[in-house]
Amino acid sequence: MGIDATEPGDGDVTLVFSLGAARSLADPPAAFADARRWSRHVGVVANEADRVAAFAREHGVENDYALRSWDKWGTLTDVREESAAPRYVFVGTTRADERVATETGYEFLRVDEAAEKAGWELSEPGAPDAADEGRAGRLARARRALRNALSRFR
Repeated sequence: MGIDATEPGDGDVTLVFSLGAARSLADPPAAFADARRWSRHVGVVANEADRVAAFAREHGVENDYALRSWDKWGTLTDVREESAAPRYVFVGTTRADERVATETGYEFLRVDEAAEKAGWELSEPGAPDAADEGRAGRLARARRALRNALSRFR
């Protein structure tokens, strides 16, 4: 049940995914629906608000966090100030994600750890996400590799 939540639906956790972590989920809508049963707030943050909005639209997930032209640092700080949850968990994929979590007062969980604790499946490495399904061949793989490499520095 959840990421160490005490009771289903107890709302003790504000859960934030980095965009890279959310893209790693095999079924983002199912994972978000599950997380809402035991989280007070659930959403996605990234340095590019338009990419988060596109992800939410493509996967039909509701993002509880206001999208601003703001970076992860500012968004996580705002979310922490606006939420009254006893726990704040940031699910990410990179050391940069871990650093931003620590500096803004969140617990950090790598997406694979969070998935294991919550019972979520991760997508196959290199599997195309919804944005890449219409693209074929090397160009799509190169874009994905570049995007993933750049996300490690955010």
